[in-house]
Amino acid sequence: MSVIPTVTVAQMREVDRIMVDDLHIELLQMMENAGRCLAAHTRNWLSGQVAGRQVVVLAGNGGNGGGGLAAARRLAIWGAAAAVVLGQSRSEVRGVPAHQLEILGHMEVPVWTPGQSPPDALTHADAIIDALIGYSLQGPPREPIASLIRAANRAHAPVIALDVPSGLGGDSGRAFDPTITAATTLTLALPKAGLLQPAAREWVGDLYLADISVPAQVYQRIGVETGAIFATSDIVPVPLAASGGRSR
Repeated sequence: MSVIPTVTVAQMREVDRIMVDDLHIELLQMMENAGRCLAAHTRNWLSGQVAGRQVVVLAGNGGNGGGGLAAARRLAIWGAAAAVVLGQSRSEVRGVPAHQLEILGHMEVPVWTPGQSPPDALTHADAIIDALIGYSLQGPPREPIASLIRAANRAHAPVIALDVPSGLGGDSGRAFDPTITAATTLTLALPKAGLLQPAAREWVGDLYLADISVPAQVYQRIGVETGAIFATSDIVPVPLAASGGRSR
């Protein structure tokens, strides 16, 4: 397998900008790829079977949350008892993530806001997906997201984080209070540098990388060289971070 380079948060923002502004690969396309890979990774984590399994997606109002919402749709199609707990009110979800949320409404997938979700929503889950913040974190998570993170960490189900565990610095690997303790993290495009810091491994768990269809030319424009990382699979392990992870 090709050597997997890392990117900083600033580099990843530039990758996203080039994708949309220059290549016209829209956010919806990237979000769909992220959601499909996240759903597939969740299925793999549940021993290849999601039909009838309870999967709760914690979703923020940005692109990370939109990827979680897309994954909830896929999981529901595959037979999972998928449900969503938003990290904010519905009115705060705008743009492409709002489009994903609207689709779930048409599918009658349960969607709750933090104050409306049943108190035992996470208690009976077979898996919890963390799609609250992603790499855009600036300082410690605030309420009501902070309470959702703490509730996920108290639950017995494995937590599957999308891109970066919520509460973890994407560059520094510093864990703020609170931070998701993930059994596994599925990062997107390329690993964020903080994920491979030794201090981050307790929260990252087993690290995997998902293909969201970023061409090599985009990485070259930010000075990063990549090989054919996804030549054999859309999802690949990142071994250096996996060895220090903590599974539940």
